[in-house]
Amino acid sequence: MALATLLLCAFSLTLLSYGRPEVLENRNSSDLLCTCNKIAVALSGASQYVFDIEHAFSSSTEASACSVEPGSAEDLSKILRILGSTRTPFAVKGGGHATNPGFSSTTGVQISMSRFNETNVNSKSGTVEVGAGLTWDQVYVTLEPTGVNVVGGRISGIGVSGLTLGGGYSYLSSQYGLTIDNVAGYELVLPNGTVTSVTSNDNDLWFGLRGGLNNFGIVTKFIFQSHPQGDIWAGILLYAEDQLHAIKKALVSFQRKSDTKASVMVSPTYSLNQFFISVIYFYDAPTPSEVFDDFLAIPTIEGSVSRTIFSDFVQSLNSQPGLRTFYNGAPVTQYSPAVFDAFVNQTKLWGARLSALDKNVTLTLSLEPFDKGLFSHGSASAYPPDRSHAVLPSSLTLQWSNASLDETMAYALRNISDTIHATALADGQNVSHAAVYVNYALFGTPLENIYGGNVERLRKIRAGIDPEDVMGLAGGWKF
Repeated sequence: MALATLLLCAFSLTLLSYGRPEVLENRNSSDLLCTCNKIAVALSGASQYVFDIEHAFSSSTEASACSVEPGSAEDLSKILRILGSTRTPFAVKGGGHATNPGFSSTTGVQISMSRFNETNVNSKSGTVEVGAGLTWDQVYVTLEPTGVNVVGGRISGIGVSGLTLGGGYSYLSSQYGLTIDNVAGYELVLPNGTVTSVTSNDNDLWFGLRGGLNNFGIVTKFIFQSHPQGDIWAGILLYAEDQLHAIKKALVSFQRKSDTKASVMVSPTYSLNQFFISVIYFYDAPTPSEVFDDFLAIPTIEGSVSRTIFSDFVQSLNSQPGLRTFYNGAPVTQYSPAVFDAFVNQTKLWGARLSALDKNVTLTLSLEPFDKGLFSHGSASAYPPDRSHAVLPSSLTLQWSNASLDETMAYALRNISDTIHATALADGQNVSHAAVYVNYALFGTPLENIYGGNVERLRKIRAGIDPEDVMGLAGGWKF
């Protein structure tokens, strides 16, 4: 090893935050420390280790060898070149809401995008420039006084980067499409360290970034098309089990109506050994139309719905941070009575089984109806692989506290998804090849189940963009 390299690897600089010594003992620590120190020399600011590695859920937080907070695309360029040349595993954390272990966390070098934290409105072009380290609720708070909004996340804490790069379902999606359908451009650091702008003129790379996650480099900035935003009518109501039939009828009726300003999320839930149903209501105006009348006639346990502002509403909704958490998806084309019953029965069955193993279990299976024209707002993209008809993503969320039950919980979510899929098929729905929403897909899901016939094209795009397989050093779905 050259003298300069020996000197570079001989000491730690304060520009990087390092993991505990016992964390490094279980790896090739000299190589990792050497890489960490090389990155430290190249950077423009300090980092905060605990903050950098922390994720919303304990199951997706890992102790990295060191963490780094790049402050510019040029910083990130230097980091990627070092990681590529040393073949060092790394991860990129935007908002830190990923639930799959190792997707945005690592035992190598943790890159935190927290310093990419600006939101800028361009009224002339009708766009909003958003930093890759922000969460959607942070963006909404900044945009609230401006009278415009962007198509983004639905609950507090969701990161801009993960949601956007995976596709993005929103309360505004029935009106404007997925989040990716409202992106006007990206600032991207390619795997070789080149900083570039990507627009619809870039064909393959544009296609890949729209749902293809972190396979093509690291996005530092998103440019979104903006839309007018005033006060909304929204809230959440809870219902007891004896209202199941009425809720089923209301949901079936809601799907027959056409009002793209309206959104509901109906969630059978088993928590603390109790079953109930929550319904999130959203209407993109201060007063709703009659589209919710059937729901609102049903007696509730608690909750409220009222005129409010977008940012306050999103901040009022959050999952339980700190607990271990997995997601999965169960795509269907409609929530028929049979499919609704399957969601309810699976919630009760697995909720009771799993609560017997861990008293902190919460199982939430969410039915998410959208307008039939959902996928007509954008052009071809990595996800969804088929835009000829809308697919309803259906989030399956399982939370618990006992780490020894991780495999059991993953098994349960896969079983639930398979059961709902079989029910939809028996119901005559065209779901044989319905794509699982990438941001819901549980680790181990085959790529073809997410990206369908797009897999081969995505592999070719990635091979051309990243011949040295730099992004293969990071976790996540890889082509």
